Amino acid sequence: MTVHDILFWFFSTAMLLCGLGVIASRSPVNSAMFLVLLFFFMAGLFVLLEAFFLAAIQVLVYAGAVMVLFLFVIMLLDIKASERRKFRALAVLGGFGVAGAFAWELRIILSKPVPPLATSGEFHGGLKDVVAPLFANYMLPFEVTALLLLVAMISVVLLSKRDLK
Repeated sequence: MTVHDILFWFFSTAMLLCGLGVIASRSPVNSAMFLVLLFFFMAGLFVLLEAFFLAAIQVLVYAGAVMVLFLFVIMLLDIKASERRKFRALAVLGGFGVAGAFAWELRIILSKPVPPLATSGEFHGGLKDVVAPLFANYMLPFEVTALLLLVAMISVVLLSKRDLK
């Protein structure tokens, strides 16, 4: 086993454990912190793939900006401890149903052979490989997403104000 393989298994196992921590944690803040840790381990996998730009974006955008927004919303909602700890039987049953459907779909997907990767178009995850298709082919969805994020940011600021005059 090479160092690359050991790091892959370490990052993958750590991501799975952090994902379980996100789901199993009763505190929303702890769940958000597990998610931040999961994003860092995912960036480690991007580094192993030599996609350094994607790893940096993973840390800056997701672990930084998105998680700050999540924590802001969690603090804004001010969920009471008694309301957090209630389990509803229908929600648990629905969760098991979704998990069962996911396992069934995963079994179907894994039962088919995996085709070999095409070697003609290599993707290195560099800045040119990510930005060129984004601004050439997907400019309109990129701008619509930016507009939606701006509207969401303005809405959060307005909702967080206690007294509107």
